[in-house]
Amino acid sequence: MKLIVGLGNPGAKYERTRHNVGFMAVDALLDQLGTSIRQESRFKALVGEGRIGSHRIVLAKPTTYMNLSGEAVVALLNWYKLTPADLVIIYDDFAIPLGSLRVRPDGSAGGHNGIRSIIAMTGTNVFPRIRVGIGPLPPRLKSVDFVLGRFHSTEDATLARAIERATSACTCLVEQGIDVTMQQFNVRGDANNPAVETI
Repeated sequence: MKLIVGLGNPGAKYERTRHNVGFMAVDALLDQLGTSIRQESRFKALVGEGRIGSHRIVLAKPTTYMNLSGEAVVALLNWYKLTPADLVIIYDDFAIPLGSLRVRPDGSAGGHNGIRSIIAMTGTNVFPRIRVGIGPLPPRLKSVDFVLGRFHSTEDATLARAIERATSACTCLVEQGIDVTMQQFNVRGDANNPAVETI
């Protein structure tokens, strides 16, 4: 079993903001799998279940707000008797261009409050994650204002391709593992250009 968690902030105020691409990816996966999601107060999250191939998965969107995401993640891990190695966290990264992904088996929070909370609550930074690019951060704009801002209509096509790639990477990770997923999805460039170099 895998626990797939998309990070974001709950409520209409934050819909389509850059900080919510993790939520968008989980919503796309739910649509692909034809499964629904429900509020589970005991987990502080919206939760759905389904299958990717032969693998049972749990999909979740924490309702704790970003900086307390770890509370929902730990509650879900404990209930389903999973370990951090069974996690897949999908979240935004403004250091990566919009349209690009980075898949990693571990790593620091890199300034991301949701990941910082998960590391603090689980006691480890070793869990698979899919970072969805939302950058670059414009000059002279505070990072908090940028990530809580909404995508521009001119970015819609690139965003849609990025979400599609994120769901494909998640499926690949569940079915084929982290190493294969990294080889296939960690590429330079953006969604409008072919891969030119694996990193």
